[in-house]
Amino acid sequence: MARVSQEEPAQPPEELEDPVPTVSEIAEEIAEEEGRRYPSTIGGFFYLWVLAAAALGVAWAWLGDDWRLGVTWIAGALLAAAGLRLVLPRRDAGMLAVRHRIVDVLLLGALGGTLLFLARTIPNQPGL
Repeated sequence: MARVSQEEPAQPPEELEDPVPTVSEIAEEIAEEEGRRYPSTIGGFFYLWVLAAAALGVAWAWLGDDWRLGVTWIAGALLAAAGLRLVLPRRDAGMLAVRHRIVDVLLLGALGGTLLFLARTIPNQPGL
């Protein structure tokens, strides 16, 4: 047989004043917990520099006579991003900090190194 409890059910709490916090209350709580919340100027600058260098590489590979130079620019931008992510603290890394530092550095470095290796080792095609 099932046991029936003789305890009285819990009573709901008294009327809550305002159970849903406002946006400003949430923002203040986050700012108190994490400190600075705005993007870092130096990290934003480096991110834009890496993005511009990679875009220049894509444009050079697309429009230029030597696609290897364009791919080398892209690889250089990725390797620079890996180096910057390695030396900059998380709060100054800006958008270069996506994951944990070691994961970011390994992914950016591996991709940049692979592109550089491929750009330098693929043989020229006859007739091009």
